[in-house]
Amino acid sequence: MAKRTVVTMPGDGIGKTVLPEALRVISAAGFEADYEHADIGWDFWINEGNALPDRTLKALEKHKLGLFGAITSKPKDQAGVELSPALQGTGLVYSSPIVRLRQYFDLDVSIRPCRSFLGNPLNFVRKKEGGIDEPKVDAVIFRQNTEGLYGGIEWTDPPEQVRSALATHPRFKLFADTPGEDLAISTRIFTRAACKRIIGEAFAFAKKFGYKSVTVCEKPNVLRETSGMMRAEAKLIAEDYPDIALWETNIDAQMMWMTKNPEDYGVLVSGNMFGDIVSDGFAGLVGGLGFACSANIGKEVAVFEPTHGSAPKYEALSPPIVNPVAMILSACMMLDHIGEVQKADRIRDAIGKVIAEGKVRTYDMMRLTGGPDVFDKGAVTTTAMTDAVIAELG
Repeated sequence: MAKRTVVTMPGDGIGKTVLPEALRVISAAGFEADYEHADIGWDFWINEGNALPDRTLKALEKHKLGLFGAITSKPKDQAGVELSPALQGTGLVYSSPIVRLRQYFDLDVSIRPCRSFLGNPLNFVRKKEGGIDEPKVDAVIFRQNTEGLYGGIEWTDPPEQVRSALATHPRFKLFADTPGEDLAISTRIFTRAACKRIIGEAFAFAKKFGYKSVTVCEKPNVLRETSGMMRAEAKLIAEDYPDIALWETNIDAQMMWMTKNPEDYGVLVSGNMFGDIVSDGFAGLVGGLGFACSANIGKEVAVFEPTHGSAPKYEALSPPIVNPVAMILSACMMLDHIGEVQKADRIRDAIGKVIAEGKVRTYDMMRLTGGPDVFDKGAVTTTAMTDAVIAELG
């Protein structure tokens, strides 16, 4: 059988640091592949006016499988200022390349597991009579990945036809006298087909892996149309899964309840923005973004990434200090996706052993402020953490 080709997109900042570490680990676990580097990120925006070059899209179209590191995104005014002089004033508008990637390939199913490792000093704990309690967290968030508030349909100073359309809604009267330059509009668009797909995937996952509940985390008491559609479709799909309980929570209440009884939740499903929020919330209970992995899955193409940002302030540190586990776990999700489950499980077990032993910890696991002095306080380098995981693979 011919080797697979994986498109590697380190991106910006620490993405360039952690992605090679993940490749070292999956190689040590016996996964063999060819790797094709692809360009994405801030440097390409500055020099080419396009943070997601067409050549990268073509590589993913061909090979269908990608590993992505991290991206730097900045507000509109900063993005324009940082363009190279030759591109200034040409009408280029920055947009997030990872959001564009998801929409271009319809990577509509985002899966974000948040599972605690025994012995992680960053795990959520709560007080109890005579001591503390450390609940086991095993939440998997299914986030609709292409619609909602991240759909990119927005304006400042909206054109007249947009204002006219909005004026047909009686509640727009509140904004009717606002000058255009003082009016910014972002849309939240849900489609029934996308709701059905993400909810169906969530229930199928819950059934396959033995989760007892699927929680729809939205806000239908206020966002009656969009969240209401998600809720209605969930109730219909739940009828096909009588052994799985359908729960409903509002996003604001969920952020409170996850710090009271996080062990009660299994699979959660949300639209784009609320899925982003609730997944970061649960990630905070299992060690933070250094442990937060994710998948972006479409019908043909899949891209896997940690959910942390590019953290440019740490990029230049030598040796590097950042935690590579989130990127390694994202690579494990890629292995799961292509049927290499045993290799992925071996890697996750190895990570678990390193964490449980407690001898090798990156600066974040020691609750240190990042900087070159963390090694004097007992933290290990990015490379040393990777080496420890590889050693446990045997």
